Amino acid sequence: MSEQLTHLDHQGHAHMVDVSDKSQTKRTATAQAILSMKPSTLTKVIEGGLPKGDVLATARIAGIQGAKKTPDLIPLCHPLMLTKVTVDINVISDCELEVLCTCALTGKTGVEMEALTGASVAALTLYDMCKAVDKGIVIQRVALLEKKGGKSGDWRQGDE
Repeated sequence: MSEQLTHLDHQGHAHMVDVSDKSQTKRTATAQAILSMKPSTLTKVIEGGLPKGDVLATARIAGIQGAKKTPDLIPLCHPLMLTKVTVDINVISDCELEVLCTCALTGKTGVEMEALTGASVAALTLYDMCKAVDKGIVIQRVALLEKKGGKSGDWRQGDE
């Protein structure tokens, strides 16, 4: 794998990478965000007892929209024709939620940024939906967990 920063030209200026000569391959990526909150807040999320309505459904939709809007938010990202975006929200302790966003396509560039953006936007939406009862919610970690396909091949968090 190249250690070169591909979004910089030979003069060090930012530019959009030309992917026109790359082969189309199936590419997937999964990213995670962890939210920590009061146990009473998590109970309200699970039971649907928050004033803004169905928090989990709203966060899932927001994550999907976030993934689709990635090139509008991250300046050098290519607009992609995503073929799959899933957002799963799991309870991982009495005070933590895990957001997983998986994106897929067959194309010339990867979907890591879309998965990271989707997980981030879903986590931010969860915060927004819950802040009336818990302003101390912390989005602890946003990380790429796995990517498959493309020139650099498969990669999984912790396999370095």
